[in-house]
Amino acid sequence: MIDFESIRAGLDAGEFFLEYLPTISLADGRWIGAEALVRWRRPAGVVAPLDFIPLIEGTPVSGLVTYWVIDTLAVEMLGWLRENPEAQLSMNVPPEILGRGGMEYVAKKAGLFEFMNQLIVEITERGVPDLMGVEAINNSWVMGLRVALDDVSFASGANLAVLARSNFSILKLDRSLVSQICPTCPTPEWLAGVTALLQSSNLTVIAEGVETEEQFMTLRSAGIQAGQGFYFSCPISAADFLEAYQRNRA
Repeated sequence: MIDFESIRAGLDAGEFFLEYLPTISLADGRWIGAEALVRWRRPAGVVAPLDFIPLIEGTPVSGLVTYWVIDTLAVEMLGWLRENPEAQLSMNVPPEILGRGGMEYVAKKAGLFEFMNQLIVEITERGVPDLMGVEAINNSWVMGLRVALDDVSFASGANLAVLARSNFSILKLDRSLVSQICPTCPTPEWLAGVTALLQSSNLTVIAEGVETEEQFMTLRSAGIQAGQGFYFSCPISAADFLEAYQRNRA
């Protein structure tokens, strides 16, 4: 059974771990960073993120998991951030934590505060921030922190409503959009809108779920700056990421 107590117990038992999904520059194929993804390995096997992440959203347990993620990536990736000042590392952070000083507090505690300009916090439209969260997003530049709107699908007005209220510096296109790029639909309707948005703003756009050469080429031609997905790499351990990053940069 998956409930709040089993998640707390899993944290205490060391069942949670991180994997890193590389972020790739579409212009030249360079690895420019990674997204930290939380995983849960129980005795019966690994629990799918969709089986526990939605359960904890908007609850105190979400804060516990978030603070664990930040502490863990500090242990695993702080040296990499120091040695590669051009690199970026992103993570999902509930807007209520961002909006109440939690991110600043835990970053200082974990030793990451001096690397805030290399960190990206991601929020989804499911976690539409309250007024305090919006103010934190709009003032995140003071700490050097960048904020990304994750899972952008343009399926409704929700994304645009959040965008209108908040100063995001990065948009992450949902894999449902990228999957529309295929031999029978080489240029989906949404692509022109994203290209126009890029031309009229300073936004960085990252495409999620890139799986084919055609998708890669189409996104690059549209001016989208970065991508993630199995075409480049699956999520990997910290050790494997660090080795592959150095190999790519060399």
